[in-house]
Amino acid sequence: MSSLQTEIEVEAEHSVADLNVVDLRKSFVAPNGDRLEVLRGVTFEAHEGESVAIVGASGSGKSTLLHLLGGLEAPDHGIVSLSGTDVSGLKGNDLSSFRQSKIGFVFQFHYLIGDLTAAENVSLPLRIARFPQASFSTQAKALLNEVGLGGRHDYPISHLSGGEQQRVALARALVTNPPLLLADEPTGNLDTSIGDEIGQILVKFVRNRSRIAIIATHNESLAGICDRVLLLEDGRVRAV
Repeated sequence: MSSLQTEIEVEAEHSVADLNVVDLRKSFVAPNGDRLEVLRGVTFEAHEGESVAIVGASGSGKSTLLHLLGGLEAPDHGIVSLSGTDVSGLKGNDLSSFRQSKIGFVFQFHYLIGDLTAAENVSLPLRIARFPQASFSTQAKALLNEVGLGGRHDYPISHLSGGEQQRVALARALVTNPPLLLADEPTGNLDTSIGDEIGQILVKFVRNRSRIAIIATHNESLAGICDRVLLLEDGRVRAV
């Protein structure tokens, strides 16, 4: 077993993944000067092994909520706590380090680097976090196998289909085994069958490794395989 695998597995064994969101609020200023209240007091919690779907109309604030959970934007008010750490209170290098090690992001548009192979794209978070270089390839290939791309390790991104590219993006998000996985419309650009497969891979990973996934989606099939569904409406969430 590689030193990287050992480090990741030890962290997974001893860290308790709990997400607590309390009275989260966020507003923006429109071009005409009006202030738009997007989130008006979002409160919920999620626990290890749980996948939670966030549903709601376009423009309801699903992406904004994920950005706040991942520390990509700062809330106007409220708390985002992951495993006892107040994410909303972190800044600068502390916030960057936390995102690198604790949060995995999957977006509708995969943002892969076209000049790199599938395995090289997946290993990028390990390189940024300065994990042992000897383990990059092993861990990246293991994740690609897990998402069904065992024969595509060395393929350039441009040689992969849209569904295969999204699998690479998913593997990249999972490679550091983060306690929290944030997915924003991860199946939005895919046909139904491929989208279903990727959704199942994501939810299975979370359950098997006691992680948390918060998934913003319009896909009813994907929402249906999650443990819970929350509707974001009028700036607040409620159980469906």
